Order: sequence, then structure tokens, then C-alpha cells
Amino acid sequence: MDSHDPRRSILVLHGPNLNLLGTREPAIYGTQTLAAIDQELTQTAATHGFALHCAQSNHEGVLIDWLHQAVARHAGVVINPGGLTHTSVALRDAISAIALPTIEVHLSNTSAREEFRHRSITGAACVGRIEGFGADSYRLAVIQLARMLTLAAQRQSA
Repeated sequence: MDSHDPRRSILVLHGPNLNLLGTREPAIYGTQTLAAIDQELTQTAATHGFALHCAQSNHEGVLIDWLHQAVARHAGVVINPGGLTHTSVALRDAISAIALPTIEVHLSNTSAREEFRHRSITGAACVGRIEGFGADSYRLAVIQLARMLTLAAQRQSA
């Protein structure tokens, strides 16, 4: 399959304020920039036979639009909704509506932070959550999603 095959493509969405990685609260979020994370994720996905498209927005509606478009373009999604994790029913509904396997990620361990961060509205619509491992949370999610998609494709072709 070529690299433009939607069955071999993963979308990574970064939510609000993640464009500030590298300078934003480095004790919590680390010093790695979003561009560096995206570059590593692209290499990780390629190692597992997947193309990767990464996008970041500070706007809830833009993230929802990208999720809607993902149905025709990608086999699965990795999403870090940022602060929208705890507040956005609309983003949760969009994840549910697209019916693509989606993994939620967070750089920090949200359960060890402020009480309002302990509840994920969006996570309930995802197949899983990976958090607390810094940028490796994303890498682990891409690897797991690639494995899930590969197994599903093998089952379909059997």
C-alpha cells in the first residue's frame, strides 16, 4: 500500500496551548517542542508502516472539523485535547461520531494534578488513554494504534 492509502494513515491532533511546548511550564510539559515531537512521531509511524499527519489548533471547532475529515483520510487518530479534555462535550461527540479508533494522550499524569483535571470527558469516546510519560505518551499511542490497525486489517483479509 502506498503512503497515501487512508488505511495506512494516522492523524495526530494537538489541542489548545500545545503549540507552546518547549517553553510552556517545562517542569510539567518538558522542553521538547511540538515540531520535534511531530518529527519523532512521523519516524515512529513510518517504522510501523504508517503515514502520519500532525495538526495543532487552539480552536475547538477546528479540531472537530479535522476529526470529521479524518474519516476519509485516516484509519485512526491520536489526540491530545489539552484543556478541552475536561470540558468539551462537542469534541467527545465528534470522536464518537467518526467511529475511528482514537487514543487520547497527555504529556502529564492528569490524575496527579488539579482535581478538575482528573475527569476526561473526551476519553470516554476513545479506545484508550496514555498519559504521564511526557512526549513518549504520543509515541506509545502511535505504536499501539499502528498495532491495532494492522491487526484489524489482518483479520479483515483472513
